[in-house]
Amino acid sequence: MEISDKLLCLFNAEVTVKDDEYVVEVPRSEVESGSVDPGEVYRVALIAQGGETSETTESSSNVSSTNTSGSSEPQPPVESGEVRYVEIEDIGKQGDGIARVERGYVIIVPDAEIGERVKIEVTEVKSNFAVGEIIEESV
Repeated sequence: MEISDKLLCLFNAEVTVKDDEYVVEVPRSEVESGSVDPGEVYRVALIAQGGETSETTESSSNVSSTNTSGSSEPQPPVESGEVRYVEIEDIGKQGDGIARVERGYVIIVPDAEIGERVKIEVTEVKSNFAVGEIIEESV
């Protein structure tokens, strides 16, 4: 599955029923970190837990591409020193937490557990992964 360079955030959420609508709630941390602005319209992709695409809901999008370097290679979506909220989705072979952000880019977070939402500071950036240090737990 190809993930767009325009991906702003990635999180797990349950589809719930509220009155006559089906609702996917955006975590407060995504709004507080500036990834999502209330009142704006976004394109949303829903992916089943098993990884197969189950449905895509499309609407107007005001997202612009973040690759401004002129390079044809995608640049890492994070910078050293950047502070982010991430959700730990997996545990790596050496026991470190694994979070995925834009385009599936991996951030390794030592001392994190699956399902935790943590505030991290990115300490090291490589072309295909980054390392982040927890600065606040259970966000």
